Amino acid sequence: MLWGRCWRVGARLRGLRGGLQAPAESGRRGVVSCIDPSTGLNEEQKEFQKVAFDFAAREMAPNMAEWDQKELFPVDVMRKAAQLGFGGIYVRTDVGGSGLSRLDTSVIFEALATGCTSTTAYISIHNMCAWMIDTFGSEEQRHRFCPPLCTMEKFASYCLTEPGSGSDAASLLTSAKRRGDHYVLSGSKAFISGGGEADIYVVMCRTGGPGPKGISCIVVEKGTPGLSFGKKERKYLQFKLADMVARLVASRLMIRHAAVALQEGREDAVALCSMAKLFATDECFAICNQALQMHGGYGYLKDCAVQQYMRDSRVHQILEGSNEVMRILISRSLLQE
Repeated sequence: MLWGRCWRVGARLRGLRGGLQAPAESGRRGVVSCIDPSTGLNEEQKEFQKVAFDFAAREMAPNMAEWDQKELFPVDVMRKAAQLGFGGIYVRTDVGGSGLSRLDTSVIFEALATGCTSTTAYISIHNMCAWMIDTFGSEEQRHRFCPPLCTMEKFASYCLTEPGSGSDAASLLTSAKRRGDHYVLSGSKAFISGGGEADIYVVMCRTGGPGPKGISCIVVEKGTPGLSFGKKERKYLQFKLADMVARLVASRLMIRHAAVALQEGREDAVALCSMAKLFATDECFAICNQALQMHGGYGYLKDCAVQQYMRDSRVHQILEGSNEVMRILISRSLLQE
């Protein structure tokens, strides 16, 4: 259940000044009690984590299966999450954000994912869109778009992946051409989480020559003429459990290490984030796949949550930069050293 749709646009857009340039314990389901996910966190981060765990257990987990089966976009629940500060976690406070770090963010998203992985994935994408506008937008854009995004009065989606280039931004073909005080934007996007439901689309498009330096980012609002969507796209054992929890903790630590590197703006941040995405999505899919195997035939039934965990974790090996692209980025950084 990821609310993704194909995207096509031949839209006439008003020019954007200063345009965006792409340069509770009960919530801890499935975590072995002796492996404490709060290890290494400071007291403030533990509080963030507890709030997120409690919210996941109370508001998300009881509804996860229904959202999946009925393909619901849980607007009310996500707006409740925004009331806790989860709508703009690392957006600056002057436009309504929480102003937290990437490490804080990784802790919050991990806790929310115990309630519903795919809903948390969308919330993470929404946060990324709000951060992009906050970071690269003009002051007018920041104060216009960020406050309603931080409250989730409005929802945002990120538009990168294309049929011919996957998640390789340097190869995308969607283009925006200046026509007076407007841009004419044309192209197709292969999968958009929240597609058709969101109010604001942060669109990666080509405004210059080939390669990554020719890419810009444009905000497209819902209802823009020419914007349209296609159709929507559910002792052996002891040793296995030990291996699974070891993979989970290793993934967590790698993500947190990458989050710190990104927050600090270190030179190795891209490589570390690529490694974290590659490792965590591969390992967590393997964990869910093994869990389904342990359930036997019951694991495939809709009544059993493990089948949804497996599907949700599998798609994250593709979304937001496929793991093949992550390998390219990692190897590129090695070869440059």
